Amino acid sequence: MTLLALGINHKTAAVDMRERVAFSPSQYAAALGQLRALPDVHEAAVLSTCNRTELYCVTADGGESQLLEWLSSFHGMAAHELLNSAYHYHEGEAARHLMRVAAGLDSMVLGEPQILGQLKDAYQLAREHAGLGSELERLFQQTFSIAKQVRTETSIGENPVSVAYAAVSLASRIFDDFGRARALLIGAGETVELVARHLREAGILGITVANRTLARAEALADDCGGKAIELGGIPQALEQADIVIASTASDLPILGKGMVERALKVRRHRPIFMVDIAVPRDIEPEVGDLDDVFLYSVDDLQQVIAENRRHREVAAHQAERLIEQGVEHWLHERRVRGAGDLIRRYRQHGESLRRDAEAQALAQLARGEDPETVIKRLSHQLANKLMHGPTLRLREASGESRQDIIQAADSLLIDASATTQDSA
Repeated sequence: MTLLALGINHKTAAVDMRERVAFSPSQYAAALGQLRALPDVHEAAVLSTCNRTELYCVTADGGESQLLEWLSSFHGMAAHELLNSAYHYHEGEAARHLMRVAAGLDSMVLGEPQILGQLKDAYQLAREHAGLGSELERLFQQTFSIAKQVRTETSIGENPVSVAYAAVSLASRIFDDFGRARALLIGAGETVELVARHLREAGILGITVANRTLARAEALADDCGGKAIELGGIPQALEQADIVIASTASDLPILGKGMVERALKVRRHRPIFMVDIAVPRDIEPEVGDLDDVFLYSVDDLQQVIAENRRHREVAAHQAERLIEQGVEHWLHERRVRGAGDLIRRYRQHGESLRRDAEAQALAQLARGEDPETVIKRLSHQLANKLMHGPTLRLREASGESRQDIIQAADSLLIDASATTQDSA
């Protein structure tokens, strides 16, 4: 079995490609069920965020082609469309990639903490839908442990930086005084919550939170001293908004060009700064064609993010060392487990031979045969049966010039001899 990670991210694919292969919350159950049903896939987990879609699977060798075909088919596209954007990693490289993702080292904003929570959600969904087996379970637990170590032993989490922070930072370059600006936040998830926190700390005049579920909007609005509305109230709220930041899980855009045009007329063409953090997008790209609208997508935040990245490089180097230790530990434990399976099979084989020999000897004694003869025959037959298979394999290895097997057997023989002498 092989650990395989396959996906696309903000480094390999533009936002239009990423939104085509993003999984909505309602698709996870079907996706995990279909993945587990593939003939070569034994375990599976799906991670899908605005910046990446990744599959983590335990597969038969060479499973990346099958996963690529499945991913493209699930989203109704041809495999060749994904081919140039997709990457895949095996075994230790796959484990290293997952740990780097969890620590925020592979994020658009270096060290951002939100991805760890998203990864834990992906892990929980995989557990709920029977995607996890022993291999992925151990890998995720090791990954979460390393991510926690990175957060506590390095400064990568100091002065939290995220896409949300980058969006507010970009807005501050356009609005000199946040104390005279009003913000409309669309969505009530973790990213929007961070946006609200950064805006409040920057001294924003007012915040309106729009969400499909009013109760969630009210909870966030209470925390940031704003007001809550349902999505239906967006057209009116847009007339007062100087800053609009959207991040929902909607499959379709929430803000269209016509809605924004009408708001601009009421505003007498006072400009609106907009950031669409969502994938798929919440704001129609055509909105950016309007005069007096400054529309940015997650990809447009790269320059702001690059500035923040420089401040975290030293901590990132420390984190990389911790991750290397984590990968080595995971690989070591995996090798130990592999040897444990071999040892159990070997001991079961020896125990089976012992039981057969014992039963045969007891039957001979019951027939009145000489005990000394029975014991000598028992020991001779048992030794022959235990040595027969290894002897044949050593002869084959010698004929094939397999010095690795010969040397390993010699080492085992020396260790066995030493153990026997110590026991004596």
